[in-house]
Amino acid sequence: MMQGCYIQATNGINFGDNVLIAPNVVIISANHDVDDYNEHSIARPIQIGDNVWIGANAVILPGVQIGSNVVIGAGSVVTNDIPSNVIAAGNPCKVLSDKQPYVGNTCN
Repeated sequence: MMQGCYIQATNGINFGDNVLIAPNVVIISANHDVDDYNEHSIARPIQIGDNVWIGANAVILPGVQIGSNVVIGAGSVVTNDIPSNVIAAGNPCKVLSDKQPYVGNTCN
């Protein structure tokens, strides 16, 4: 959907497959340099794995790596890496529970 989202990819962002981004999500790959606001600081690219749902109003900050099969709760501020197969939320965002591994859609 990506309605009202802001994505800044100065240091790069790598998206996996099947990433759902809710309204008003902010993804920022580079902060401004604290000594020269016209420059950006260097950070590793943001990595977002496969089958990730990023809830409304979440903020993903520079250098963060989010594993696969993850739910990031609405309003979360992701400042650190999030492993695969979890539900995470909060400010700062932290793991709340495990999530069953993704097996894809099954049609009979």
